[in-house]
Amino acid sequence: MPSIKISKATVDAAQVGERDRVYWDKSLSGFGLKVTPAGRKVYLYRYRIAVPGKAAKTHPITLTIGKHGELTPDQARDAATALAGKIAAGEDPRADTRQKLIEAEKRTRLDAGLAFNMKADQWLDHYEHEKERRPSSVQQAKLVVRKYLKPALRSAPMPQIGKSDIQSIIDTIPVRQKATRRAVFAYASVLFSWAASRGYVDRNPLLDMDKPDAPKARERVLNDEELTSVWRASTELPNPFGLFYRLLILTGQRRDEVASLRWADLDRLAATFTIPADRAKNGRAHIVPLSAQAITELDVWAGSKSIWPRSGYVLTTTGKTPISGFSKAKKALDERIAEAVGEGIPAWRAHDLRRTLATGLQRLGVRFEVTEAVLNHISGSKGGVAGIYQRHDWKDEKRAALTAWAAHVERLRNNDLPSNVFQLAEARG
Repeated sequence: MPSIKISKATVDAAQVGERDRVYWDKSLSGFGLKVTPAGRKVYLYRYRIAVPGKAAKTHPITLTIGKHGELTPDQARDAATALAGKIAAGEDPRADTRQKLIEAEKRTRLDAGLAFNMKADQWLDHYEHEKERRPSSVQQAKLVVRKYLKPALRSAPMPQIGKSDIQSIIDTIPVRQKATRRAVFAYASVLFSWAASRGYVDRNPLLDMDKPDAPKARERVLNDEELTSVWRASTELPNPFGLFYRLLILTGQRRDEVASLRWADLDRLAATFTIPADRAKNGRAHIVPLSAQAITELDVWAGSKSIWPRSGYVLTTTGKTPISGFSKAKKALDERIAEAVGEGIPAWRAHDLRRTLATGLQRLGVRFEVTEAVLNHISGSKGGVAGIYQRHDWKDEKRAALTAWAAHVERLRNNDLPSNVFQLAEARG
């Protein structure tokens, strides 16, 4: 084997042969360079150890220091010098190498078990089935994980994911999409808190991050003409979606709370619609009085004025799941509105119907506390100390308010709105 002074110049000049070629350094015994037929250059260190039971014999051991390019000749020489020092002190470098390999293998197995994409799927299953959640929350969680988190984090080990990784994901979302940025932050935080509770990560990295700005609260309220257009167009929309929009108008409840309505939640005799705590956004069970108009709508859908089904979803196209595809239904509704009035209603959402009812109740002279009770809001009059000691359920006042509102909607539909409609005494709590 040829001997050379291993340096950048000699390594670069080392020739490739038909077999491995090894060049040994002239100044540091055991330090060498191997050149493979494929042109790969690797730094080596060779030393000898005594053969057990044979004092006069030794056995050569060759260790790989590293590849040229990943290491410079000087760095490789320093490593070889360190190995020579260990051997002179009576140590066997192989033991250290074996331990490093074992630790590296353990880290590899651990990292594979903590890959983000795998743990994220586990969290989604936990989130969906740990307790009954609103379908929209589960759908949003899946969207955040599959559209934003997984494509960026892939199989990265969860303990190695830091706040800069999450911030980079959020920063790719346009600033104007405030609701999306906020949702990604919120669901990522829940996911990493779950991981921390199980010891997969030491700490939720989002705790050290600034929460994205919240979107500006919407203030859109439909005027009487727009509300009338929505109602009339809904009668041209195939059920159950037409009924869905009319129930939103008459009850003022949230989109998903109405969409997930079950026949078991309805009591025709008591004329009520109960939203269980596990399906209410604020976690509080809510009883919604049904006006005569709402009862009539449900009678028609049930095909009976006295007997309604006892089980299943009210608004369903499959018989097994509640309605979905809200964007498609809204588009169809808007098209019918445009056909009827010659133009569409300026930017509006289904949630605006809830805000329209709240504003309408104010116009009808309904007390603020009653309006909050109708909407199942927890704020102002129901928060803090007042919420602890104020146990009045506003049952009668809620029914009067929704009855007055339904009467107002019916007058709008019939183009028969009296001048004193906003002074209806029965709507006052």
